[in-house]
Amino acid sequence: QVQLVESGGGLVQAGNSLRLSCQASGLTFSNYGMGWFRQTPGKEREFVATCNWSGHTTYYADSVKGRFTISRDNAKNTVNLQMNSLKPEDTAVYYCAAKDYRNLAPDVKVTSYNFWGRGTQVTVSP
Repeated sequence: QVQLVESGGGLVQAGNSLRLSCQASGLTFSNYGMGWFRQTPGKEREFVATCNWSGHTTYYADSVKGRFTISRDNAKNTVNLQMNSLKPEDTAVYYCAAKDYRNLAPDVKVTSYNFWGRGTQVTVSP
């Protein structure tokens, strides 16, 4: 059974930082690209960041570029999202997701990913 479990969410003031982690199990971790998405009530889930199997190739949504950093540790089966200079509009449930390396669908699309975590809440106060 594949499991992705996010952690590290919380309530912070604008301008502060949070580091999210996603622990993966039940899959060959290095066979998957990893992504972070976020969603607010009534809105579609939106792309945040992605990295390839090694973490050496990354891509970010314009809204977070320069503030967020995705990384992974294949020895620990984890992917992280360092979030700096947080803004109230970053408030959302953040999800990690895994995409099979054989799948050539766009990394920015929700439908491209095979597995999803249950999410962790990030709330940024003004």
